[in-house]
Amino acid sequence: MNFKPIRPVRGILALTAIAFAAGMLSPAAAGTRPGAYDGNWNVTFTTRAGNCSSTNSAPFNVSGTQVSSAGGGKVTGGVTPGGAVSVHISVGLSAADGKGRLVGSSGTGRWSGVISGDRCSGTWQASKT
Repeated sequence: MNFKPIRPVRGILALTAIAFAAGMLSPAAAGTRPGAYDGNWNVTFTTRAGNCSSTNSAPFNVSGTQVSSAGGGKVTGGVTPGGAVSVHISVGLSAADGKGRLVGSSGTGRWSGVISGDRCSGTWQASKT
């Protein structure tokens, strides 16, 4: 993963939690066909509460209904044909969950988790690359 935050582990978890825990896509914008959201997504996580890096980003991959990491950390989750996304991210002892909505080639949502021992939460934004 190509992290630019001060604390890479916290960044990866925050990104993962935000990125695809919040991943919901609008059927009107992307259609309801299986695989409508396939491809790589860049997710930027912003901490709103807790002692975690303020902003981090991470790549995710969507294939069919599955969401996975596109570089670093363990990401498990799914996306419905209508675009609802739920994700769990873990890196070492850090873990986070996220949910949200993707519309067309972008998305937003919320994440929360324990990053390097600190409970944190925030928002995420995603863009299809």
